[in-house]
Amino acid sequence: MDISQEDITQLASDDPHFRMLYEQHRIYEKQLKNFDDSAYLSADDELERKKIQKLKLTGKDEMNQILAQSRGE
Repeated sequence: MDISQEDITQLASDDPHFRMLYEQHRIYEKQLKNFDDSAYLSADDELERKKIQKLKLTGKDEMNQILAQSRGE
């Protein structure tokens, strides 16, 4: 599935649920980058990082489903 930024922008403006998922996805990306930039992660940090990764993936899967439905796939 080819997903363009235009498709994402259009859906984000038309679908409040998709917009919320997209915004949350970007927040998770920033949080993961902060963890990745750390020289050392405690055990709690590692657990939190894994939790965020799973939440990000779940949201991405849901966004892909919405995109596929919007394209009639």
